[in-house]
Amino acid sequence: MSADAVLYDHPGPRARARNRILTVAFGVLLLALLYWIYSKFDEKGQWAAALWEPFTKSSTWTDYILPGLQHTLEAAAVAMVLSLVFGVFFAVGRLSDHWWLRIPSGVVVEFFRAVPLLLLMFFIFFGIPFVTEKPMSNFWAVVIALTLYNGSVLAEAFRAGVRSVPIGQSEAAYAIGMLKSQVMAQILIPQAARAMLPVIVSQLVVLVKDTALGYIISYSELLQLGVNNLAANFGNVVQAAIVAAIIYITINSALTATAGWLSRRTRRSGKAPRRTTGPPALVEAAEQ
Repeated sequence: MSADAVLYDHPGPRARARNRILTVAFGVLLLALLYWIYSKFDEKGQWAAALWEPFTKSSTWTDYILPGLQHTLEAAAVAMVLSLVFGVFFAVGRLSDHWWLRIPSGVVVEFFRAVPLLLLMFFIFFGIPFVTEKPMSNFWAVVIALTLYNGSVLAEAFRAGVRSVPIGQSEAAYAIGMLKSQVMAQILIPQAARAMLPVIVSQLVVLVKDTALGYIISYSELLQLGVNNLAANFGNVVQAAIVAAIIYITINSALTATAGWLSRRTRRSGKAPRRTTGPPALVEAAEQ
């Protein structure tokens, strides 16, 4: 099958009409569900102005929400960088020709993918002090746990991305005398990162949300300060949770939008591969 082959039929007039009817029906059901949720909250008095009034005070934001947001972003930013480094390193290890590097890398990746993140945080925060005989920082317990788990998932994403690059590109690189390390660093990993960008962004979004698990070891992130502590003082846990959810959605939407902008910019700059197969003349022309 050629690359330009049609993989599906365009919907006809009946199919388009049916799709419009289903869209309208789904929209009506969604609005009905939202109204039902609103009415149930209203019956319980959850929309009372007194419960939302604390969010109009600057002290609520400076004492609870903004410090929690800062700690969330700090942990997420450090864990993102370390997870990407961890993912690339162990993806290369799993692709190695040497069994003594490939097998241990696979064991590490599979182990940390299998252990629940919450259990990993518990083990790091409460277990490491038994070895070091020093207290463990809850910040680094959260960051290390996020790095090990999300880095292992990203390692598999990078490995799949490298496998998806046409083998002819690495063969051509070897033919002109490039070493395997050069092929990996200059050809395979950059293309794998672009190919797997949606997966990478999705995992980073998961990472941001998983910082909320830090509250279980008393890390003062957004859930701990902006929901638990705030609700303990004002008795508005539902309202605090709604505000925190909006903040999480905003952060993750901004992260997704940034990734989309980066992907479009990369394509416009001509760095993304346009054509990797076909006659040499076409490939050369596409690269130019």
